[in-house]
Amino acid sequence: MLKTDEPKYPNITIDLVGEDGNAFAIMARCTQALKRNGLSDQVQAFRSEATSGDYNNVLMTVMSWFAVDAVDTDDEEDDDSEGDCSMCEESLEYCECED
Repeated sequence: MLKTDEPKYPNITIDLVGEDGNAFAIMARCTQALKRNGLSDQVQAFRSEATSGDYNNVLMTVMSWFAVDAVDTDDEEDDDSEGDCSMCEESLEYCECED
């Protein structure tokens, strides 16, 4: 399969953060998403491609078929609340530039 930057179904987002990382659980979420979006005819093709390799292949297949939400929003909020030093770009918590 030719890999591109745009997934096959960019309007379907699969959450990978905070979810069960088991390959079969990931494939189940993808299968459910396909069915919810009226794409039941694509389930077998997805599962065949996803199971044609190892765990990394499952993840690569998911990313080539769907938009993936892999951002941990809890960590992002923590990082934004501290801020970075404008001079050294170190976290203000650890920066020694400003008093």
